[in-house]
Amino acid sequence: MFERLEFLIGNKINILKNKTVMVIGLGGVGGHAFETLVRSGIQNIIIIDNDKIDITNLNRQTLAFQDTIGKYKVDVAQNKAHSINPNCQIKKEKIFLSEENIEEVFNQKIDFIIDAIDTIKTKKLIIKKCLKEKIPFISVMGTGNKMHPELLKITDIRKTEYDPIAKIIRKMVKEEKIKGKIPVIFSKEEPLIKNKLGSNAFVPATAGLLAASYVINNLLEEKHE
Repeated sequence: MFERLEFLIGNKINILKNKTVMVIGLGGVGGHAFETLVRSGIQNIIIIDNDKIDITNLNRQTLAFQDTIGKYKVDVAQNKAHSINPNCQIKKEKIFLSEENIEEVFNQKIDFIIDAIDTIKTKKLIIKKCLKEKIPFISVMGTGNKMHPELLKITDIRKTEYDPIAKIIRKMVKEEKIKGKIPVIFSKEEPLIKNKLGSNAFVPATAGLLAASYVINNLLEEKHE
């Protein structure tokens, strides 16, 4: 099944099979990240999302099809994973992550976390929790209102610019004097519009692919930034 990947990484495929990755948010970014992890040999994945697929998701979300509208994203994601690799162990958390449940959710084996949500309060919560528990992570900033995936970049939050979500997170880091590396994916492109949230198929997807590649390469100890 993973012969082509094994050509690249050899026996290291077994490292990936035994790691557990959590994906928080299965939208335009998280859905593509999730699918890429599955296709890259990650067999233990925890997925967190309480949303159902909506018709407005069709233009950008890999889980969105006419026949999945109205279904929970975690259920569709699990089915998609098993259709790719039946050996995948998918743990579904059909919840909205918050201060009330984060302790319970994080109280399990987690080797890496992809934060692919756009709720600022929860994003702050995830970043601080990962730093406190020393769990490797990558946090994706805003991908809406942008048209150029080639301007996406992986860096520390302190080196971001133009991104409205990153600006809020930078402010938190500065005011709370948070130390430690905070790896993020952000776009150097200025938002094209304000007051409305526009989207396309390629910017969120590229961010999701970057997030998955960051996880895979770090788990293989081949860190490229």
